[in-house]
Formats: sequence, C-alpha cells, structure tokens
Amino acid sequence: MRVSAIYTYPVKGCHRVTHDDAHVEPWGLAGDRRWMVVDADGVGVTQRDTSDLVFLRASVGPGTLTLSAPGLAPLTVPEPGPGAEVGVRTFRNRTATVPARPSADGGAWLSDLLDRPVRLVHLHDPTAQVAGGSAAVGTVSFADGYPLLVANAASLDALNDWLLESGDDPVPITRFRPNLVVSGAAPWAEDGWSGRTLRVGEAGAVLRGEGPCDRCVVTTIDQDTAEKGRQPLRALGQHRKREQGLLFGLNLLVESPGRIAVGDEVTLA
Repeated sequence: MRVSAIYTYPVKGCHRVTHDDAHVEPWGLAGDRRWMVVDADGVGVTQRDTSDLVFLRASVGPGTLTLSAPGLAPLTVPEPGPGAEVGVRTFRNRTATVPARPSADGGAWLSDLLDRPVRLVHLHDPTAQVAGGSAAVGTVSFADGYPLLVANAASLDALNDWLLESGDDPVPITRFRPNLVVSGAAPWAEDGWSGRTLRVGEAGAVLRGEGPCDRCVVTTIDQDTAEKGRQPLRALGQHRKREQGLLFGLNLLVESPGRIAVGDEVTLA
C-alpha cells in the first residue's frame, strides 16, 4: 500500500492544492486549513453555505497567503503575527483566531467572490480549539474534527461501480477532500484501520486511525465547477449507511510528525 496523492486546503473550503510531498505537523499537513473565511457574526463559511468556495485558489508562501479566482486579480495577504484575538465558530468548535491585517485582509476581495460580507482570519495557534466535539480538539486546524483524512482509491472504485450500476456518473476522489489517498489496499479495508497505526515511509509520519468519516452534502458538489447533484451521498446511503453516518474515508490523528511523499509505502501496525 502506497501514498498516491497528497492534498491541502490552505483556506477552509477552498480548492485543493496538490503536493508531491508534505510535512505532517501535530495538527495536520503544513499549511492545511490555517485560514478561514468568516461572516459578520464570526461563523466560518464553508461549502455547506456557498459552493462558490470551490473557485477560491490559495497558495502559501513564506509569511503570506496568495488568493486567486476567476475574474479577480490575485491578492497576497500577509500572515498576521500574534495579536488581538477574536473568537470564531467552526463546524463544532470555538476557536481563538487572529484577523488578517485590515489594510490587506482580503475581506472586500472575498466578499466580491462570495457575494456576501466576509473577512479572513488566521489560526495563529493550532492548539487553540476549545469546546469541541472530537478527541482531536487541541491538535487540529480548521478541519471539522481531525488533523488528517485518508481515502482509499479502491473504495472509490467500488463506489463508482455502484454509481455506474444506477446510471450515474462516477465521481473523482477529490469530492471527498482527503489529505492523503492510498492505493494498493482492498476496497473498504480502511474500515479495519481504526485504532491502528499507519507508518508512512521509512522515516515519515506515524498516524493513528480514529474512525470512519461521516460524509456531508459537500461530497455532492463538483470541486471544479461548483455544480450540485445528489451523488455520491445517495449511493453511500444505500451501501455505506452505518450508525456513525454515511461513511467514506478514515479520520487520522498524528502520533509522530514527519515528512511524507507520493509513492511512500504505508504499513499498518
């Protein structure tokens, strides 16, 4: 079993960034979901609220975040240092964040893109999550609950077989917004990885399976066009409905940080 893809999402809900390698930190991949768009009430804006976030592309540089989207000139936002914190609310957690600098916070730019008043905040301290609903609180970025999500390519093949049988189009793995994709495992093998460790590469990271991922409406949004549909949630409801929800992928915690790369062997213990 090997790593076949690595993805980050610098701004929560934004378009994916594909990597050949990445550093695993205690709270997830370096640069992954350390920024978030929030509304006037300090509530995080996600694709559950507006699918137009798929058009937001973000890249992380030394101390900067660069945003781009169709029809808008690119904008580079300086990463704010420690400063006056503001509390914002994510999917399950309340979090202390630092607003981007007023002179270049991307607020007007993002408001134009999303057609609603918003601003940009940065998670300066990734251990700041409080009052959350998962075991990962305190060691997670703006992800919904866990530092990392792994998807199994063979499970996607099985799911797409069900979609084709029902007359629907197959979906790409990007619908599930994973951080890691592995190939070489049997379909749904990840169901047995909860409580086990995954060592990535000879000197890479050590991760621990924390349980399957309950999928939401975001999986029905085309991650390149923002078009919405019914699949794959309908198929997951027919074939993968469990007590925990409609399952695809495995949530991970970080036991030991390290460098990982596409092609790295993944071993289970």
